[in-house]
Amino acid sequence: MRTREDLRQALRRIDGRGYPAYRDLEGSYDFGNWELRLDRAQPDPFASPSRFRVRVPGPAAGLPPEALATPLRRWATGDFLARAFHRALPRGGSLGSGKSGLIFIDAGEQEILPRTAVRVEPDGTVEVRFAAGLPAAGRRILGRAAEELLLERIPRAVAGSLLAGAHDRRALSAHLAAAEDHAWLQERLPAMGLVAFVADGSILPRESGVSQKPLPGAVPWVSPPELRVTVEFPNAGPVTGTGIPAGVTLIVGGGYHGKSTLLRALERGVYPHIPGDGRERVVTRADAWKLRAEDGRRVEGVDISPFIAGLPGGTDTRWFRTEAASGSTSMAANLVEALEAGAGLLLVDEDTAATNFLIRDARMQRLVPKEGEPITPFIDRVRSLYTDLGVSTVLVVGGAGDYLDVADTVILMQNYRPADVTARARQVAAELPARRQPEAPVPLSPPRPRWVDPDSLDPRRRGREKVRARDLDELAFGAESIDLSYVEQLVDPSQTRAIGGALLYALRQGLFRDRPAVAALAEALRVADEQGLEAWAGGGVPPGDWARPRLLELAAALNRLRTLRVLDREEGGRRPGGRRR
Repeated sequence: MRTREDLRQALRRIDGRGYPAYRDLEGSYDFGNWELRLDRAQPDPFASPSRFRVRVPGPAAGLPPEALATPLRRWATGDFLARAFHRALPRGGSLGSGKSGLIFIDAGEQEILPRTAVRVEPDGTVEVRFAAGLPAAGRRILGRAAEELLLERIPRAVAGSLLAGAHDRRALSAHLAAAEDHAWLQERLPAMGLVAFVADGSILPRESGVSQKPLPGAVPWVSPPELRVTVEFPNAGPVTGTGIPAGVTLIVGGGYHGKSTLLRALERGVYPHIPGDGRERVVTRADAWKLRAEDGRRVEGVDISPFIAGLPGGTDTRWFRTEAASGSTSMAANLVEALEAGAGLLLVDEDTAATNFLIRDARMQRLVPKEGEPITPFIDRVRSLYTDLGVSTVLVVGGAGDYLDVADTVILMQNYRPADVTARARQVAAELPARRQPEAPVPLSPPRPRWVDPDSLDPRRRGREKVRARDLDELAFGAESIDLSYVEQLVDPSQTRAIGGALLYALRQGLFRDRPAVAALAEALRVADEQGLEAWAGGGVPPGDWARPRLLELAAALNRLRTLRVLDREEGGRRPGGRRR
């Protein structure tokens, strides 16, 4: 292996040469107690930055044994070290044209996620993946500036974040505890008869509409006595908070009193949060899904008949297809797709739902008879979702009082303070009957798994594979663009990038040819959980900017691919051997 001094001499040799000469540096360099590897040199200073790895052996990294004890602790340690490396990077300082001298690592924000930015091995070896712009003036190599980047800036960041003695042991311990306590309770919520837990003292309001940092001076959460439970966390010990029961829960109250703020905290409570976020001990079932309307989305081969049937023109809603769904049909499709992907909790906000999908009141029932209305409103399905399928719902309502008739629990938010008003809600419902007639005569059944045509998933554009996340909300897949704007529990662009990798992996491995779509995606996720997200990349240079998505988001992305074709609805749509019917 070449040495640090070899790298210095190589940089001086190529100083002033054309930018492609940087490719001569690709390979590994021994920096004493750690190794620097240039995996891919960028072709010019304005292209995507060059890809690097730092590998620190276990003794040099000096991580405490508790950081390596379990797979969860190792990936949470990786998340912590990515943030530490990011903080240790020099601030500012371009070293030439384009991205020259800039260093990038996927360090995350408020959520703690399994990431590819840092991999921690059971023996304590740490591998950090990052990108950096190799310095140039125009297309001429700046060798001295490259020395500063590779021999000064990066080594200082390594020494300040990755080597033994650089770790803030107390901060690392708190980080691991937050991730482990969250996972511990999340696994136990169903057995406790709960769908979510909000610890007393939690800070739910955020700094702004574009920031997920806690709002300074916000009102801390205080549990209503009727819903207060105590949880004995493995690290935090006994913590009191609100246990939201399984079943149908309403969140009510006036405008701007914290209803949607609570729901958004529950949405993100499927992930652990960093210490100091305020939502470290907001824990929601892992299979929770934010259900909303999504006007204009394409729907392919979804059985929405339990919610919408008898459309004018004879459209078959047992096999519903449309290029541009309405609010109600998109919401019905989103719900069925979520059930197909294993959702066990629905989170619904009246403000982002289709009103005609949520409810039809007595007056409208009188004016428009049921035979003229194809929609079976959600109010008439929400209880059977729970009794027939075991799927709970937490619903924010501000004006649909008829939902009091179907609620198990009612939480009133007033000045960001919760109160259990279930008894009062039942009294109001008795005193003021809704007088509407239920419109769901048959029980619900689980949706039938759908098979997709792999030939409809084409990742090529102009003859070359092109799968790339443009941002959090958009994934380029071949010539198509998957719009994820309304998949609200995606929290990190790194998850979007990983979704692209997962779809490509499932396609390359032929997973869609011998099993239903969701089962194919679940198999891809199983492989990633066993081998690391890098397994989706199929060898070569490991990605350094992926974070683990959930199965629900993987399925949502597949369902929003506009070229997707679902095979016929007869028993899986295929015969043995992979042939279509």
